[in-house]
Amino acid sequence: MKKHDEKIKEQAEKVRARARKLGPVKLVVLLLLAVGTVCSFVFYDYIFGEETVFTADYGSDFLNGLMGAIPKIISCVQIITITSIITTLLLFAISRIFNKSQRSITVSRLCCNLIRWVVAIILLIVVLAVWGVDTTALITGAGVLTLVIGLGMQSLIADVVAGLFIVFENEFNIGDIITVDGFRGEVIEMGIRTTKLKAEGNIKIFNNSDLRKILNQTTDPSVAKAYIDIEYGADLGKVEEIIARDLPELKIEGAIGEVKYNGVNSLGASGVQLYFSVECDESNIFSAQRALNGALKNMFDKNGINIPFNQIVVHKAD
Repeated sequence: MKKHDEKIKEQAEKVRARARKLGPVKLVVLLLLAVGTVCSFVFYDYIFGEETVFTADYGSDFLNGLMGAIPKIISCVQIITITSIITTLLLFAISRIFNKSQRSITVSRLCCNLIRWVVAIILLIVVLAVWGVDTTALITGAGVLTLVIGLGMQSLIADVVAGLFIVFENEFNIGDIITVDGFRGEVIEMGIRTTKLKAEGNIKIFNNSDLRKILNQTTDPSVAKAYIDIEYGADLGKVEEIIARDLPELKIEGAIGEVKYNGVNSLGASGVQLYFSVECDESNIFSAQRALNGALKNMFDKNGINIPFNQIVVHKAD
């Protein structure tokens, strides 16, 4: 499907643009930190040696503590800089490699979000270790604390687990159009906790654990439908001959196939209802329906086929 392939290319281009877009401020900061980190390794003995300006006695506890904290600050800067550079390159590589399909784009974004959270937690533990915090006891205590917090944060855990299952079971991907709880929109972002849908300029955020009874409308082509009434006095056989002759000539914007005549749908109060349909991409279904209605109305008017008004029959007693 040409429309579907174009959407995948558009999503992939967005990922590439996001990967390329470091931003001038972030780039300058990373460059300065990288230069400072290289200099700190070059002058390692002067900063972290046993006898340096930072270990000298200045006759004041405040000055001694202040100077002694500078090597620790430099160590933290080194760790943060190296971690930031490696993480940035890793995220850039993932974004560049996984951009061939909607599923790979979805997986890459979820992996990038997960990597950021994991790196932030590890970085926090390492920085605390530099400042002399007993990280072993911290990790052990964190395990117990996580268990206690987990009992009170079951919804958060459910959101994370549900998000992972959605991705690995390939229920929907970035760029798909789905309907959840009566809201129809395009999936624009999937995180480890929430999923965002966009429709007509509005963005609705769902917790992953609340995504139930999902209707994915992008897997197969959608169908735009039109129901047109003709009056009972019209000759149905002649009308169907006109339809068979003129229907192939109709060109519907947004359609991916020819318009089909599916026969008589119902016998209404004031007319015979005919059913027409045409396949289209889900993103164009409403515009295709409007275009189909307009084209059929013009075709009927051109051939003198009347579309009846609602009629009321009144019986008057003698």
